[in-house]
Amino acid sequence: MTTRGDQILDRTLSKVGGKGLFVKELEVAMQEGAADLAVHSLKDVPMELPEGFELAAVLEREDPRDAFVSNQYQSLADLPAGAIIGTSSLRRQALIAARFPQLLIQPLRGNLDTRLAKLDRGEYAAIILAAAGLKRLGMAERIRSFIEPDDSLPAPGQGAMAIEIPSGRSDLQDLLAPLNHTDTELAVRAERTLSRSFGGSCQVPLAAFATVNKDAMRLRAMVATPDGKRIARAEISGSAATPEALGQEIARVLEAQDAQSILAACKTE
Repeated sequence: MTTRGDQILDRTLSKVGGKGLFVKELEVAMQEGAADLAVHSLKDVPMELPEGFELAAVLEREDPRDAFVSNQYQSLADLPAGAIIGTSSLRRQALIAARFPQLLIQPLRGNLDTRLAKLDRGEYAAIILAAAGLKRLGMAERIRSFIEPDDSLPAPGQGAMAIEIPSGRSDLQDLLAPLNHTDTELAVRAERTLSRSFGGSCQVPLAAFATVNKDAMRLRAMVATPDGKRIARAEISGSAATPEALGQEIARVLEAQDAQSILAACKTE
């Protein structure tokens, strides 16, 4: 199915309804019996699912990093002043603006082929995409370099796929349970809890990234203004068995850095 999120290309996601545009029509198909389940990029799934739906499985995470894609340059640091960067993400916009204020950041919409075609036509000097999408679609060769999480902290759920089903479908729950990857599920539960605390959506430049090592979890998070001039960052570690508690704890750490006023500023811009 092609959703409105794929069809509306002349406006930013934050202005046409948010990431839920990629999900809603698939949920309608499930309600009407045209589909039994839907597979989503988890970062596109709203923090609160509508009544009557649940996530049955979270698949093992692919590469969570952002990818620098360009036909001329090797990295963001190589771009000359005034070069145009394309991205659909306020999070990426904020992080690039904070590190490279001399670059021009412009919206980039469309599916992967559309975005790459715009780059190839010379509309952008470089574009920033999720590495996972390029790898899954066999286009990893387009990646000139990876942007490490220390420089571009991923969005909540980035690199993970989730399977959504109608609530109460025990047959589907049993069928899909073996696909669930426990460490990825725990990590994204922490990330999404943090995002939910701040009303996370594509209108909010917010990042959250958790990693699991045996029984321990490391969770990093950030909120920023789109121009990158105000950023709150935090990092905590704790038990992987309590991901929601870690998500709530890091939200409090960010709140102590005036994160709410940063997000309020975003909504007035």
